[in-house]
Amino acid sequence: MRNWGGNYAYRAGRLHRPAMLDELRRIVAAAPRVRVLGTRHAFSDIADSAELVTLDALPADVAVDRDAGTVSFGAGITFGGLATALTRERIGLRNLPSTPHISVGGAIATATHGSGDANGNLATAVAELELVTSTGEVVTTRRGDADFEGLVVGLGATGAVTRVTLDAESAYEVSQRVFEELAWDALSEQFDAVFASGDSVSLFTRWGDAIEQAWVKRRVTSAPERAPADFFGARPAASERNPVPGMEPANSTGQLGRPGLWSDRLPHFRMGFTPSAGEEIQSEYHVPRRHALAAIEALRDLADTIRPLLYICEIRTVAADRLWMSPQYGRDSVALHFTWRRDQQAVERVLESVEAALAPFAARPHWGKLFLADAAMTGGLYERLGDFMSLLDRVDPRGAFRNPWLERHVG
Repeated sequence: MRNWGGNYAYRAGRLHRPAMLDELRRIVAAAPRVRVLGTRHAFSDIADSAELVTLDALPADVAVDRDAGTVSFGAGITFGGLATALTRERIGLRNLPSTPHISVGGAIATATHGSGDANGNLATAVAELELVTSTGEVVTTRRGDADFEGLVVGLGATGAVTRVTLDAESAYEVSQRVFEELAWDALSEQFDAVFASGDSVSLFTRWGDAIEQAWVKRRVTSAPERAPADFFGARPAASERNPVPGMEPANSTGQLGRPGLWSDRLPHFRMGFTPSAGEEIQSEYHVPRRHALAAIEALRDLADTIRPLLYICEIRTVAADRLWMSPQYGRDSVALHFTWRRDQQAVERVLESVEAALAPFAARPHWGKLFLADAAMTGGLYERLGDFMSLLDRVDPRGAFRNPWLERHVG
């Protein structure tokens, strides 16, 4: 069994698929080493262990609490599946990942994110978590509890997250426009204005003479939206686009300023279609926003090294948070995301140069992507790492949820 991108083959000797919570509790308590496997959208061995558990057979049981402004559900559901259920309830979420195909539980555990100056990563919407610890105990933690901010982005090491409660709101519509050929000088001179131009803004580049595409998503208000003549000098796309060069536009969510439901516009890719390039490897690094332009210039200097293996790079903003192991902990951040051709050894060689170039800017890697930095390097980037490791000792004293990835990259 391989991951979604095809670059990693799982080594687990056994895969469990419990259909009831008590069954999951027995499995976890009996397994010497175990991990939860989500939708396999990670690009390393982060989710591997001697035994694996998938939660997709547990009841989704989506429940909306309008008075509390929340929705709770089984953690194995995908964002696409959750959005479908919420559409019937006329309920929305503040943000979504670019690919709705991934499980909510896995996205939260790795601090996966959407984009937007005012939007934290997806884990910041968590109001409550239910998880099964390595003793088989069911634990519930809520926003405001002592360990909550350490448990949410748990890297799969705190237990099997079985149920999630997210902040929710009334459903709303979003419009999306794509602009082409944004000059690097325009980004440098008006960086804040570019990313403030929409509720969610993504820039796509292959590090050439200009930024190929800018995707701007805005909430629809009562006032009709006028089609802009340009976007900081970039021209509006004449037809729908895919952010990955050569891929079908039909795989992407609707553009050209046509309003659509939040769930049909906030992601870049549609459910039911192959997201991104398919057979690929992904890496991502988060730098403090104040260092963004310098980090971008450092990558532009590596363009000739990066481009031969690159499908596309995406630049986004993510707001600061207080989740201990979040790459955005304590700092507004700019995310630099790479979608690579599937050549593991060649990509790792390029990542040596990329990580060296970004090291002066305290770049934190996305936990669910491929990166090289070991625990000695990442440890200095997380001031609450000691608290997190102490938390693991308390919730998993026998180390059942630890694995080689955790030891190698975290501690």
